Amino acid sequence: MTRIDLSLAAPSCSACPIRHRAICATCEDDELLRLERMKTYRSWRVGQTIVMEGDVLPFVGSIVSGCATLTRSMEDGRTQMVGLLLPSDFVGRHDRDRAAYQIVAATDVTFCLFRRAEFQQLVRDTPHVMERLLKMSLDELDAAREWMMVLGRKTAREKVASLLVNILRRTATDVHPIRAELPLTREAMAIYLGLTIETVSRQMTALRRDGLIGLEGRRGILCADLAALQAEAEIDAAP
Repeated sequence: MTRIDLSLAAPSCSACPIRHRAICATCEDDELLRLERMKTYRSWRVGQTIVMEGDVLPFVGSIVSGCATLTRSMEDGRTQMVGLLLPSDFVGRHDRDRAAYQIVAATDVTFCLFRRAEFQQLVRDTPHVMERLLKMSLDELDAAREWMMVLGRKTAREKVASLLVNILRRTATDVHPIRAELPLTREAMAIYLGLTIETVSRQMTALRRDGLIGLEGRRGILCADLAALQAEAEIDAAP
C-alpha cells in the first residue's frame, strides 16, 4: 500500500492558480473557508507513484500543477495508460475508498487534497460542491468519449495533434505564441496514443515543418495559431 502523508501546509485559496476551474469554482465565501480549513497540499517528484491500483486512497482532490498519468493493469501484467491528469482535474471518488487506477507523476506535481470522510460530509452539506462535482464528472465522461474517437478513428497525425491541442488548451501561457511544456516523453505519448515512438516523432516533425507548432528544448511546444492546429486535429474550435 502506498503511504500518503497529508501533513503539508497549503496556501490561501485566493492565491490558488486553479481557484476558478477546480471543484471549488462555484463555492460561496463561507464554503470556501470550510474548504480552506480542510485542505492540504502534497507534492510528488516526476516518476513517483502517488497511489497503486487497488490501494486504499485516503484522499480526494485536485491537481494544482504538473501532470500525472492514470494506468490500468491486466491479469497478464500488461498495462495501459488510460488518462492524463492536468491542472484542475479531480482525483478520486468520495464514495469509493480504493484507487481504480495507478497514478504516477509524469512531471513534478502538486495536489490540493481533502481527507475522504471530511469531503463526504462537505458534499452532503454543500449543494454548490455537489453540483460542481457532477458537472466535472459529466465533462470527464464527454472527454472520454471524444478520446475514444481519437484512438479509434483518427490518423496518426490527427492523434498527435489532438493530444497537443488538449495540452495547450489546458496548460499554455497567455503570451503569443502560446507555449506549454509537454508533460509526456515521446515514449509515453506513443503508449497513450497507441502509436510507435518513431511515428510520434515523425508526426511532431511534420507538424513543425508545416508551421503548426514550434519545438523549444526537450519539452517546450509553441503554437501561433491554435485554431489551425485544432483544424488539423479535426477538433471543434470551441473549448
